[in-house]
Amino acid sequence: MNLSPRFGLRLALTIVGSLSLLVTGVSAADAPSKVLRAGAFAIDITPTEFPVSSAGSMTHRTANQAHDPLHARCLVLDNGETKIALVTCDSCMIPREIYDAAKQQASKATGIPTSNMLCSATHTHTAVSAAPTFQSLVQEDYIEFLAQRIAEGIIQAHSQLEPARIGWAVGNNPRQVHNRRWYLRPGTEIVDPFGRGTDKVRMNPPRNKKVLLQPAGPVDPQVPVLAVKALDGRPIAVWANYSLHYVGGVPGDSLSADYFGEFARQFAGLIDAKDASPAFVAAMTNGTSGDINNINFYEGSDRQQPFEQIRLVAADVAESARVAYQRTVFEDWIPLRMQETEIELGVRRPDEKELARAKELLEAAGPGPYRKMDLIYANETLDMAKYPATVKVKLQAIRIGDLGIVSSPCETFVETGLAIKKHSPLKPTFTIELANGYNGYLPTPEQHALGGYETYRAKSSYLAIDAEPQIRKTLLELLAEVAK
Repeated sequence: MNLSPRFGLRLALTIVGSLSLLVTGVSAADAPSKVLRAGAFAIDITPTEFPVSSAGSMTHRTANQAHDPLHARCLVLDNGETKIALVTCDSCMIPREIYDAAKQQASKATGIPTSNMLCSATHTHTAVSAAPTFQSLVQEDYIEFLAQRIAEGIIQAHSQLEPARIGWAVGNNPRQVHNRRWYLRPGTEIVDPFGRGTDKVRMNPPRNKKVLLQPAGPVDPQVPVLAVKALDGRPIAVWANYSLHYVGGVPGDSLSADYFGEFARQFAGLIDAKDASPAFVAAMTNGTSGDINNINFYEGSDRQQPFEQIRLVAADVAESARVAYQRTVFEDWIPLRMQETEIELGVRRPDEKELARAKELLEAAGPGPYRKMDLIYANETLDMAKYPATVKVKLQAIRIGDLGIVSSPCETFVETGLAIKKHSPLKPTFTIELANGYNGYLPTPEQHALGGYETYRAKSSYLAIDAEPQIRKTLLELLAEVAK
């Protein structure tokens, strides 16, 4: 019998392995099985000095205090073959440069490839300003601190890796999500800051049934939950996801993690994990909420005292997540796969006519800051003229067992998230937006045609109209790769 060299080598290795087991007295049945390890850590990213520039407004504002702490919540998973890190930060939006610096530091210390790290912002509108939008001034002395703290959080989570079990389930909460883009009744004027008069929908319309016709899009009520436990049953972390922009109701002079931070506190209490050691970490990531908020425009609702609506929403969503958590089936080991890519997208830059109009408006108004919408957007038009013709965006897909997660660096419309969930080869799948950078709103081409705030060209909305189909297609391709 003639053996091929490759077959002969395999046979020799098999014999050597068998002899090794015999010599050491270990049977094949006793050989170590695959082990999943997990570690989680929430690191404080609240500024140490005040006042600071606060994000989330079209005009510059400062905060003199923090009502509640801001955190970067970090989870590291290691199945013996692949390590990944998930991070969500209490910030409105974070530029790619900050994430890249943090990932590089963390990678050097942990060995986790930077391409295996997904870092995102929650989109609280009352965090330190880290990205230039409208007239908000970036808090420059916070940037290095933020990058360093994100890195330290990943490193600490990695240092706490321990054998663990993992599972996931999907909750449901339709009560706290409402599409904020509305068709108005015929004859109702919709004013835009460019004087075009072509908008067909309005973002955040009056709470008045007499003028409201119907929402311009759907909602996504799902509350996916990824849960990790130690082998003795102690909760390590829960990573939840919900497509809600933010809640608000925070005084302008205060920082707050909004309902994202309150969810983390309340969920820990619901599962009796407040005193866990190492500390249990709950995180709420933002799904696809570019056109979603917490206001029921048609039915109306009572206005709450500051922070009260945050508490109410967090309690309701935390309970929905708890119900899903109770249904979770935990596994000892799961496949982990992650893919990352970059694509180049066009930028909607102003033409000469638009630039001339903007310059004329600003020359007549004099120096800013500006409060009138036409002047704010005229100022944005001049800024957008300095942008490059194209930008590169980073996209990722993760497989955790049969669970799929994708990232988007944009304020992504709910239609995109629903389409990805529907067509993903992994069930369930969810999207984490505002991840690995910030590239503004991402309306679908159909929503671009309707106009409205989210489509107005600015530092907060500048990608080409065909950006959404390209991002959606790429994310589904990445999911297909990790699902193999």
